[in-house]
Parts: sequence; structure tokens; C-alpha cells
Amino acid sequence: MDKVYSHYDRFMVFQIKQLLDEKGIPCFVKNEFAIGAMGELSPMDVLPEVWISDPQWLLKAQQFIAEFEYQPTDSSPWICSNCKEQNGASFELCWQCGKDSVV
Repeated sequence: MDKVYSHYDRFMVFQIKQLLDEKGIPCFVKNEFAIGAMGELSPMDVLPEVWISDPQWLLKAQQFIAEFEYQPTDSSPWICSNCKEQNGASFELCWQCGKDSVV
């Protein structure tokens, strides 16, 4: 078993778990409710964690997590290559035709 992600925020941990589930990577969460033991245990020992049981998925899981965490720094509007509509920087899909932005 390999730990692939840990974060103090359970919401972030479950986003990563959902991402890996959607990609077909079997995973599970450890320490889901351990945060209540902080003080009795070290803070590092109670953080929620995402683990995979099959090491063959380790590199793929790390790649998907890195892509998920990557936040582009460009905050300028973009033009859709399909319909030529201008879209705000916060849009990942063209609001007019639904095509993905090209990064």
C-alpha cells in the first residue's frame, strides 16, 4: 500500500479520492475521523490520507494528483477555437459551445 495524498482539509482529501475513483484507480481514505484525536496524537498522525493498495497505480495516481493540483497562473480571457467566443479566465469550457479551453 502507498500513501498518495494527505491534507488537513477532508474536502480536499475526498476530492482526490473521487478523482482517482473516476480514473479507475482503486483507493481508500485513512484517518477520516482521526482529527478529533489531535492533541493526544501528533498532528501529522491524524491527517486524512488517500492510499492505493496496488503499487502498479502509484505513478498514474501521482500524475493525476499533480495535474489536479496544478493551477495555471494566466488569468486572462481566452478565445474559443471552435466558435471564436471570448470566455473569462475562470471558464474551462466555452460558455457558448462547450468546447474545452486549450491551455
